[in-house]
Amino acid sequence: MPLLTLYRAATILATPFAGVVLRRRAGQGKEDLARLDERLGLASRPRPEGRLVWLHGASLGESLSLLPLIERFIQRGAEVLVTSGTVSSARVLAARLPAGAFHQYAPLDAPKFVERFLDHWRPDIAVFAESELWPNMVAAVRARNVPLVLANARISRKSAERWRNLPGAARIVFGAVDLCLAQDSDNAARFLALGAPCVRITGNLKFDVPPPPVDAARLAEFNGAVGARPVWAAVSTHPGEESIILEAHAELAQQIPSLLTVIVPRHRERGPEIAQMARDRGYMTALRSQDGEPRRDVDVYVADTTGELGLIFRSVGVVFMGKSLVPGGGQNPIEPAKLGCAVLYGPNVENFSEVYSELAAAKAAARVTDAAALARAAHYLLSEPARMRRMGRAGAETVEKLGGASRGIMTAVEPFLAQLAVAER
Repeated sequence: MPLLTLYRAATILATPFAGVVLRRRAGQGKEDLARLDERLGLASRPRPEGRLVWLHGASLGESLSLLPLIERFIQRGAEVLVTSGTVSSARVLAARLPAGAFHQYAPLDAPKFVERFLDHWRPDIAVFAESELWPNMVAAVRARNVPLVLANARISRKSAERWRNLPGAARIVFGAVDLCLAQDSDNAARFLALGAPCVRITGNLKFDVPPPPVDAARLAEFNGAVGARPVWAAVSTHPGEESIILEAHAELAQQIPSLLTVIVPRHRERGPEIAQMARDRGYMTALRSQDGEPRRDVDVYVADTTGELGLIFRSVGVVFMGKSLVPGGGQNPIEPAKLGCAVLYGPNVENFSEVYSELAAAKAAARVTDAAALARAAHYLLSEPARMRRMGRAGAETVEKLGGASRGIMTAVEPFLAQLAVAER
């Protein structure tokens, strides 16, 4: 296939410059300087003895969705290698991976790095989350006859359309997947159209992910600092949304003078920028990374740390999920719903449309369109605690009902595990 040949040649030509690019990205906080060798396929630990299952998720959300599978593979007696490509995912996984699982950064998709990675780890089965298929990686896994499973598979209409414009490349890449386990029928149809040979529907694995953990002492400190103040949070916000959140805060504060608004940006490095936006509007503002717990006089609190969403979701009753008032497809609302939060969201949630539809149908989530609508909805819930708690309970019940994908996925991969057991004997 000429296009994939061209891609392979381009990545080979770029290989000598990978170290320079990675160091530059590390200077921007986008790579882990101490572990850059892992991105070049060089392992930082020996391969464990016995059966090794390799699970890969692109970034934080995809990696966390694999947690239920990690537990189940360990219960089956396998060691589990988990790879991802982002610093935030590595930080969170370090705290959440169980014994028997360990993390490495995924190698860049250049033949030299991929081969080096596979030579060391020699996985017995590879399970990639959603639609994380890199051509050189897929080709190398296929060449070694390692079963390749796409779990919790989903692909947006836009991405599927781009692949459909490259039919030859799509057939080769998607055709190399031994088993595609889609979240729903729409995604299943897209993968079939792109050339995946065996597609089944097993549901959304993210419903099975345990709630984010919390440090009990930090939770007590935060709740003690907030006290009886009304508090709500805007979580996983993206550029363009914080100004809307601050407009909503201005309207809310007129009706609830003691209000505390918590903003959790999707990318924590944006914390100082957001804090300055709030200060420019005249609000007393604090950054969690610099100022600790919110003082009594703080109006806007920017939680710019990693791995503390469990604390935020357990401390507030109303959560607005970001990347939904700006184009981008929304953020996953399952975690706040699982912890009993009433969920608000904007109109742009196409990446999680099924989840939001289920929550909205259960009256566990409400759609808002702008700052005024967000302020009205938040005010209603904060001033009606019984209604807020009913929404929270409805959300927790809904996500519990929709779980079970991990069982279906393990049933689907059982033939591969059985083959491995026979080979070991």
